[in-house]
Amino acid sequence: MNWTDRRRRFRAILAGERCIHPGSVFDPISARIAEDLGFEVGMFAGSTASLTVLGAPDLIVLTLSEFAGQAYRINRAGNLPLMVDADHGYGNALNAKRTVEELETAGVGGLSLEDTDLPTPFGTTKPRLVPIAEGIGKMKAALAGRQDPALAIAGRTSAITISGLDDAIARGQAYEQAGVDALFFVGVRTRAELDALSAATRLPLILGGVSGELTDRDYLAARRVRIALQGHQPFAAAVKAIHDTLKALRDGTPPGKLTGIADAELMKRVTRDADYTRWTKDFLA
Repeated sequence: MNWTDRRRRFRAILAGERCIHPGSVFDPISARIAEDLGFEVGMFAGSTASLTVLGAPDLIVLTLSEFAGQAYRINRAGNLPLMVDADHGYGNALNAKRTVEELETAGVGGLSLEDTDLPTPFGTTKPRLVPIAEGIGKMKAALAGRQDPALAIAGRTSAITISGLDDAIARGQAYEQAGVDALFFVGVRTRAELDALSAATRLPLILGGVSGELTDRDYLAARRVRIALQGHQPFAAAVKAIHDTLKALRDGTPPGKLTGIADAELMKRVTRDADYTRWTKDFLA
């Protein structure tokens, strides 16, 4: 499949002047819904990947092949540019290079690579970062693994909540110098922190885990924030809906009395029933 067009659309967002919220997606149906609702970008996080594929918390027990496989299933289901959280690249710098190769093949529009020391080492109780030199090496290896120049790679750090603002700035500047296309900061809490990060760097910014002080998209856009995550509520909502529906059935509610069920029209739309009907007529009749 040709993934370049959606990658160009993703890059146009990074190069633009607006701040957008991506739609948190986790499977083909959720991605189609996000696309139908007009989201410009889908976001597939490592946490929701672990929940979707393994039913496990976000402890980096998911493998690269499992993550890339689910990303591919999401991408082939529609045309929504997909950004993915590639965590720490599933190992050292060589693994990070391989991660980019696999996720590029899976069709992602952009990916972020972080400098957290993952999976959590034995004997540690708090998150910690890899040395900045190792982080630079991972970014350079990730860029070397890219074959389609349209694929966007963001350097990601949670330094602001682990080692402080000064280290977050230093890491952002280092990853910018290494050649990444955007900087992804997690845990920014105040406008003062964002102002400092924006003033010290030049690349488009992506934010995750922001506070209520950082919800004004006009303000964010003026600080070069092009993508601001809102969390991953759709997966939690799906879990609640499944739980409540199964519980109602188990408790004796007749299927016809269930509430909150997708009607036939919605099911046909999200499964692209009209396309399959046409293809059946064209190719099997």
